[in-house]
Amino acid sequence: MKKLNIEIVDIIDTSKMYAQLSHAHSGGICVFIGTVREFTNNEEVVALEFETYQAMAIKEMQKIADEAVAKWNLNSVIIQHAVGAKKVEEPVVIVGASAAHRPECFEACRFLIDTLKERVPIWKKEMFKNKEVWVSAHP
Repeated sequence: MKKLNIEIVDIIDTSKMYAQLSHAHSGGICVFIGTVREFTNNEEVVALEFETYQAMAIKEMQKIADEAVAKWNLNSVIIQHAVGAKKVEEPVVIVGASAAHRPECFEACRFLIDTLKERVPIWKKEMFKNKEVWVSAHP
């Protein structure tokens, strides 16, 4: 049985990721965690804020997970994205995959994050000391 964990959350708890991705048929697990970095284009970031149309985001995240499972025969997938204001070093997105072998895990994990960024309706505002800028004007 395939395990999928697709969520929009207020807080990402990275301590739960292994249990959510572990699977008896998997010999490899890969995870990517995106965090708030301190500088963007040499400007100090105070925080990021994320907004989404949740129903549409979950639906598209599910499609992405299903595509990855089919393409790489994954046993488990996790896609979580946080919403709200997030401080520097705080996790904002996590994707992960488990499969029988590591090549599939690495390829699937890259696909999950890249495709999420391209297709899922999540908007990001960067907050600097003296200004705020919306940087994600898609989809």
